[in-house]
Amino acid sequence: MTSQLNGSVLKAFKILDLFAAGKTELTAKETADALGINMITAHRFLHTLVHAGALRATSRGVFRLGYMFADLGERVLHDGNLPTLLQPILDQLARDTGEACMATEFDRDMAICIAKALPDRPLYVDIRIGSKLDAFCTAHGKLWLAYMSADNQDRYFKNAQLTGMTDHTITDIHKLKEELATIRAQGFSTNNGERENDIYAIAVPITTQHGKMISAFSVFGASPATLDQNRAAFLGHLQTAALTARSTLYGDA
Repeated sequence: MTSQLNGSVLKAFKILDLFAAGKTELTAKETADALGINMITAHRFLHTLVHAGALRATSRGVFRLGYMFADLGERVLHDGNLPTLLQPILDQLARDTGEACMATEFDRDMAICIAKALPDRPLYVDIRIGSKLDAFCTAHGKLWLAYMSADNQDRYFKNAQLTGMTDHTITDIHKLKEELATIRAQGFSTNNGERENDIYAIAVPITTQHGKMISAFSVFGASPATLDQNRAAFLGHLQTAALTARSTLYGDA
């Protein structure tokens, strides 16, 4: 299998991956240093990528991403295939936890259920595909807010109405922002009856290799005590599922 791989193509994608890691522009020297190649080879790769439309030269010896990736990025995120890829992982997550599970996307300030899996038992909490979840008082919603850029988070709070859904809803913007910072640091979010009484959830992000959140998994049910008693086990299963999802999205699984 290895003999079928093209080394030059792999190097070209390693250059593009430098941008995915946070670089806004590259020079030939930075490229050569990062890839362990000489300057002549680095120049050849960069100019070839410019010719292909993947990069653009903004000034002498400085390169940025080409705009073709704006279109490609939108197609990847909105091609409708994400629920299909995540469904088998959700099904396994429901078997492992014995609880209902779902995956979401974020649209217009709401988390949207795009896939679900139900436990093999008579009683459980269910949710419809397409259901919209408030961002400020649900596990999925708070997770999406926590992984937003500061500008997008400020935009959300400028328009948000933090209505008290239950006695557990956080309606103070400063306290909510503190919780979002904690969520980002710990890598998971919970809902303990904040949107509806006696409904709990714990959610983890599905991220790209460079930390951009593209979906999320959760385990949810009708007994907050269940979350308290099984938090570590649920979190372990969720984190394993999220890693499996990332591998699947990158073609490694």
